[in-house]
Amino acid sequence: MKLNRVIISGGGTGGHIFPAIAIANELKTRNPNINILFVGAIGKMEMEKVPQAGYAIQGLPISGFQRKFTFSNFLLPFKLIWSMIRAVRILQKFKPEVAIGVGGYASGPTLRAASFLGIPTIIQEQNSFPGKTNRILSKKAKAICTAYEGLEAYFPKDVIHLTGNPVRKEVVQTAGKKAEAITHFGLNNEHKTLLIIGGSLGARTLNQAVLHQLKTLSSSPIQVIWQCGSYYYEEMVASLSKTNNDTIHLLKFIDRMDLAYAAADCIVSRAGAISVSELCIIGKPIILVPSPNVADDHQTKNALALVQKDAAKMLKDSEAIEELIPQALNLMNDDALQGQLSLSIQQLAKPNASQDIVNVIEQTVNIK
Repeated sequence: MKLNRVIISGGGTGGHIFPAIAIANELKTRNPNINILFVGAIGKMEMEKVPQAGYAIQGLPISGFQRKFTFSNFLLPFKLIWSMIRAVRILQKFKPEVAIGVGGYASGPTLRAASFLGIPTIIQEQNSFPGKTNRILSKKAKAICTAYEGLEAYFPKDVIHLTGNPVRKEVVQTAGKKAEAITHFGLNNEHKTLLIIGGSLGARTLNQAVLHQLKTLSSSPIQVIWQCGSYYYEEMVASLSKTNNDTIHLLKFIDRMDLAYAAADCIVSRAGAISVSELCIIGKPIILVPSPNVADDHQTKNALALVQKDAAKMLKDSEAIEELIPQALNLMNDDALQGQLSLSIQQLAKPNASQDIVNVIEQTVNIK
């Protein structure tokens, strides 16, 4: 017996969408004839990214609570009720054998509706600190796939499976690519390389930290691959043009993250769950600067999970402008610390997360 019909729900950010697609791809690899339907939130990026990956998706009119006063907040109860009704109808028509939630607005109504209809539900929790929705949904979930240890405080212990987060394979395949990376980014093979990444939209604090220490970087025997993000790119170009620095390679977006990882000796990054999972597999020394602008301060908790195992250094966002570059330079000059961090973080890597999650899915619905 094989799985025939599966619902995968969630999205909102790449951190939810990419794992969902990775799970779908693994299911498809094992059973090319499987029918997979995604359920997302209308207007969110999954409605575009999922079809691009080759999968069907239907949308729910669900949205999140806005911290500022807006009329849309008054509509939330009605959107939630309508989303539940819509989710029930989708499930009744599609008749899945299992519903998988990856986090994001749509997963709440979808998994609640699945439980109401007696359909087994599975949660894939990316963070070290679960959000409220997943904590509620976990009470009826048949299995919960986690990326971090110690989540027994939030989920029923007997349904937890430590699988890791699915990552994009093409991003973490860096072996033997150093020479190609040097050429791709126009780097000097004799200099050490610092990679600074703040996400596709960029991170203001990381950018300000680099600008604040441009003179220091210019006088240091290192080179920098700096992804500043599309939102800040023009501003950063203007600031960098005022210097004679030719060792900082400014990019709006890195389209070959595998080569950026391959080129790097040390890495500075935010601490989103999927980024952290990628970095564990890459195994390079890292400094994490958690974003303060995420729900439940997830990124700080993700970073601390590594720091507590001596697998990363962490710097608060409020300290980064003054301290980030000096600490990064100290790390790049400390071979012993680099070796220790690299060894520790590699031990946390879960490179087979997609396969392990699908194993749990198949076990949960008794697939032989």
